[in-house]
Amino acid sequence: MLTLGASRPSTSLDPEANIASPDEKDRSKFKVLTITKVDKDFGLIPIPRRLRYDPDTPFHFGLLMNISFGFGGTFLVANLYYCQPLLVQFAETFGVSHSRVSSIPTLTQAGYAAGLLFIAPLGDLVRRRQLILGLTLLATTLTIGLAVTNNLIAFEVLSFLIGMVSVVPQILLPLAADLAPPNRRASAISIVLSGFLLGILVARVLAGVIADVTTWRVVYYTAIGTQALVLSGGYLILPDYPAKNDQLTYWEILRTMAKYAVTEPLLIQVCLINLLGSACFGNIWVTLTFLLDGPPFNYSTLVIGLFGLVGMAGVALVPVFGRWMDKLFPWHGILVNLLFLLCFQAIQTGAGGINVAAVVVAILGTDLFRQTTQVCIYMAVFSISDEARSRLNSIMLLSFFIGQVMGTSVGTKVFIENGWRAGAGLNMGWYGLQLLILLVRGPHCPRYAWFGYEGGLEGRRSVIEQAAKEKDTKKNPTDLGVKVSSLNEEGKTTGDRVSIE
Repeated sequence: MLTLGASRPSTSLDPEANIASPDEKDRSKFKVLTITKVDKDFGLIPIPRRLRYDPDTPFHFGLLMNISFGFGGTFLVANLYYCQPLLVQFAETFGVSHSRVSSIPTLTQAGYAAGLLFIAPLGDLVRRRQLILGLTLLATTLTIGLAVTNNLIAFEVLSFLIGMVSVVPQILLPLAADLAPPNRRASAISIVLSGFLLGILVARVLAGVIADVTTWRVVYYTAIGTQALVLSGGYLILPDYPAKNDQLTYWEILRTMAKYAVTEPLLIQVCLINLLGSACFGNIWVTLTFLLDGPPFNYSTLVIGLFGLVGMAGVALVPVFGRWMDKLFPWHGILVNLLFLLCFQAIQTGAGGINVAAVVVAILGTDLFRQTTQVCIYMAVFSISDEARSRLNSIMLLSFFIGQVMGTSVGTKVFIENGWRAGAGLNMGWYGLQLLILLVRGPHCPRYAWFGYEGGLEGRRSVIEQAAKEKDTKKNPTDLGVKVSSLNEEGKTTGDRVSIE
């Protein structure tokens, strides 16, 4: 049995942190966690020895593991999008109208939203290796049902359930943030995030090509194979990591998630920016089809589909910019990205309906800097509390979903009623509002401050960390036992006290 006590300041990063009783004067600094050593997955399957948790030998989060996280996310996210190019074939197979099968993508996304609310927060409660492997096994098993069923209602139910268990990528992302060293956390997140985004595009292309050559069922047989590969790779690569909050119950996890959503100024600030950014992204992509299908372009469906390759090029560049974002404080990274997004949107607003080169440049820039903004948002959100990253991630992704719905519905209405320039101008307004929301609260405000610039404007991470180290050495804190100090991404020190029983 391993007992870990983490030194905490009076205002804990986790609002639900349990503090020892006041009569234990010297021990009141510590939150005590009891970590049980585990050597088997689900109590049955041995965990490879090199992947077992050992506090004396931290896991090395290298490039191979980082890419593996991205690869796994690619083919698990794909579960949500395989169905979209296959609706016509579904209608023919099940003998129903096109409008009847149009509910399948909606049910899949609804399941995913339910998973974000009720399953993804479990990453803060249970051991994540077992959670990830279990959900991947469930998704693979449910996909078998999709491939063989001849009943539309069964297909719809299975689609909802697959959407619900396909939240594994949103458990992998906080895990990557936990495992990556602070000086390369942004680049690690950018690689994993790029894998997720590629999964959206790969699923649509793969499903369309396979279904055109054979039948839609082969798409799901292929998905079974790729998920089985991810499951096998996960068993051999995923490190076992102790539960973060085993002193909390599932209902307390959900309650604290709701509490974070209304009491954390930084979280609310970046969620509003994320919502509007998602709306801009949804708007430009949903109206792109209308723009390219009409005059002066009049492109075919095939040519319009190839514009997705431009988006893939933008996504592929995100990890390159991740190294640059490691050097900046998240607030400053968001600011720089928003300024670039405004520039590219100005190109689209000025010439998007006149010259196709303007459309290509605008899409490339929008995809690239929207995703780098997303990386900075993740960095900001994950800095709020190490112990609540899965809950914080779920809240942030719900804001993304709301933004997507708003962008596609409002953007389509504005485009159809007022033309392409009005649709592009709508995005300009939304980017301007994001900038305003960012500027009302500076980069170094105290945790519960809603407005202001207390703490200055310094944006270089190295300078901030050096100042925090110098401040920490002057304090020279004492402790009851051995204390291991480290510097987190906020420039604050954290201490762990470890003893073996």
